[in-house]
Amino acid sequence: MTLYYFDHAASAPRRDEVTEAMAPFQHGVVGNPSGMHKAARDARRVIEDARDQIAEFVGAQPGQVVFTGGGTESCHMAIAGVANAYRRAKGSAHVVTSAIEHHAVLDCVTTLQRDYPTVTSNELGVDSDGVVKLDELAGILKPNTAIVSVMSANNETGVIQPLHGLAQTLRELNPEVVTHTDAVAAAPWLDLAEVTREIDLVSICSHKLGGPVNAGALIIRRSLPFDAIIPGGGQERGQRGGTVDVAAAVGLATATKLVSQEREESAAKARALQRMMHEALSQISGCVVTAPSASKVPGTVHLTFEGIASDELLFLLDHAGICASAAASCSSGAAKPSHVLGAMGVSDSRARGSLRLSLGRETTQAEVDYVIANVARIASQLTRV
Repeated sequence: MTLYYFDHAASAPRRDEVTEAMAPFQHGVVGNPSGMHKAARDARRVIEDARDQIAEFVGAQPGQVVFTGGGTESCHMAIAGVANAYRRAKGSAHVVTSAIEHHAVLDCVTTLQRDYPTVTSNELGVDSDGVVKLDELAGILKPNTAIVSVMSANNETGVIQPLHGLAQTLRELNPEVVTHTDAVAAAPWLDLAEVTREIDLVSICSHKLGGPVNAGALIIRRSLPFDAIIPGGGQERGQRGGTVDVAAAVGLATATKLVSQEREESAAKARALQRMMHEALSQISGCVVTAPSASKVPGTVHLTFEGIASDELLFLLDHAGICASAAASCSSGAAKPSHVLGAMGVSDSRARGSLRLSLGRETTQAEVDYVIANVARIASQLTRV
């Protein structure tokens, strides 16, 4: 069976160029970059070259790039690193996130509050298109607010968030508050050097870019109080202990280079396909395009269906060779609907019928035509049941 891969937002196909670049560091002698001998120096040079490339991708200085084991670690490291340092120095810490953040952020805040009674938090709401309400900041910020975290683009809906507006608002209210953005979903499509230029901490990961899993980075743009979440060894300037995986760093750097080179062409192609899918799929009875008036990354098409469960839809799409996803696999109330859709005011009955189709640079017109036809067929079939 031919595979129609429409789940790039979960994990993009590994690029051949990435595999080739990583190959020399996947076998034999790979020196520890912290050592002094030739193999160690060679590994360190490769790591620093990778750091240079990633810094260029995000619009930072090489010394501001900290390698991590992926996007989740990067987000956790940012939130906990700042909150813990602030809590220790001032006795308490307050954290602000948006209501639509990835659980890498939300669960980190929950864990901090579980372990430290002196950590509190608030969430910024979003409008019906899933765009964060910046006007709520004035009523939420506290004298002990340590960090505000708002993602660059939502991982479920693809809706782009107003980071420049966030930075401006905080400059007016309290310029000392640290800002963080989870840029994982935005990185394949947006120019992070521009989009995140006013944000202090930026999290990215590799496998959404066509690189390896368990590879990511946290960009720390300015000097700020920061506790290492993984201490020990002094690697990464003491901000993240542990020997850096040379192959993973090379894979991430190679992926960022390829994305930078191809971004404009890939985005234009995906935008045209996205528009076509929106127009065609919105004609299906009971199907609604999520956040129709919001600005979105070009690779995401998010839909909801009334009276259809996501897991049933995904099961039949899988039988048709189509790889897709939903915010939650739920049927007959077996799982909670997406917290993102809930924050947007989408009813539970409709949220339980969510579908995300995410495109990549290699997605073709023929593949899109096949998906449109099969989503329409399967939705009709499930409606009749």
